[in-house]
Amino acid sequence: MDIQWICAVTIILAWFCRASSGHQTSVEPPRNLQIIDPGLLGHLYIEWQPPPSLLTLDQCTIKYKLKYRSTGDADWKVVFTKKLKYGDGFDLSKRTEAKVQTLLEGRCTNESEVKSDWTHATFQVPPKGELESQIRDFHCVYYNWEHLTCTWQLGWLAPPGAHYELYYWYEGLDHAVQCSDYIQTHGRNTGCNLQNLRQAEYIDFNVCVNGSSESTQLRPSYFTFHLQNLVKPSPPEKLSVSISPYEEVHVEWRPPAGGTPPRCLDYEVQLTEHDGDADAPWTAVSTQVETAFTFSQSNRSRVSCVRVRGKTNMFCADKGFWSEWTRECFYVSRKDEKQLFILIAVVLSFLTVIIIFLLAAQRKKRTNGEKNISPTSLYLE
Repeated sequence: MDIQWICAVTIILAWFCRASSGHQTSVEPPRNLQIIDPGLLGHLYIEWQPPPSLLTLDQCTIKYKLKYRSTGDADWKVVFTKKLKYGDGFDLSKRTEAKVQTLLEGRCTNESEVKSDWTHATFQVPPKGELESQIRDFHCVYYNWEHLTCTWQLGWLAPPGAHYELYYWYEGLDHAVQCSDYIQTHGRNTGCNLQNLRQAEYIDFNVCVNGSSESTQLRPSYFTFHLQNLVKPSPPEKLSVSISPYEEVHVEWRPPAGGTPPRCLDYEVQLTEHDGDADAPWTAVSTQVETAFTFSQSNRSRVSCVRVRGKTNMFCADKGFWSEWTRECFYVSRKDEKQLFILIAVVLSFLTVIIIFLLAAQRKKRTNGEKNISPTSLYLE
């Protein structure tokens, strides 16, 4: 009887301690998860509400784990937040799906983490127009970190009267803005130039190219990218080449003028040795941050050409485009040209000695002739 009484008291005490500590063994998932399109060209907001049971808890940390992706993405993007709203850029031509769960931790859970079930939601813009009416080959370049140029080709099924327009938005703008400087081909918009975008760097830049036609609907295209990953700098400037007495070739250049920060550039130096052969292969001799490079000639008897180009480095962007090459070349004298120069120098030196000797001899002869003429001979005449 004593043992049974002790076990009963232990169970009652354990239950009482658990109840008095307010231990929470489960938590409800968030409510009313929804994906909202505010009309910002693919920038969507994911919103939810907390479960009702959490409103009475004051001794726990409440967080949410959000996962989201677009159709075709292999991996989910994961965010931990205490907020009830999160925004990001999406391709509106694809279906968006999101799920969120509650995470509870603290005294109410005896310092262990408790997770709720997931709450799911999806969103998709109803498609309009034929898929082949979308623009093709959309391509953007951020030239010299100063102006953005985007180009495209008309959709395969775009009717003759189709008209395309580009709209863009980034955080800081109140609404989507239409391009004001279009590039046209045969009277139709096939590109756009955009200026003054420094405030849009390192954040999502959302673009929509929409179309209109009297005969049929055209399907819009959506794009999200970062400007710094589309930079194509101008070529390096003031390339100079000098050759030391030891036949080392020293190359120097300056960063391009304009908006590209010099600290953001890597350079590639290439060399070719040829005899007027335009198809001669180029050899990369350096990729570096510095604006100077020295190398030795492998064959001093050939004409050589060096060129340099630049690209944004890993400290400023994830990727980018190489600039055009510099157009400077340098020329090293051939061996036969050196021998000709030596021969010419020797001949000129020899001729100089002969001329000096002849002039000296003529002067000496003239001096001797003046001595042979005396006053007596003058009187006899």
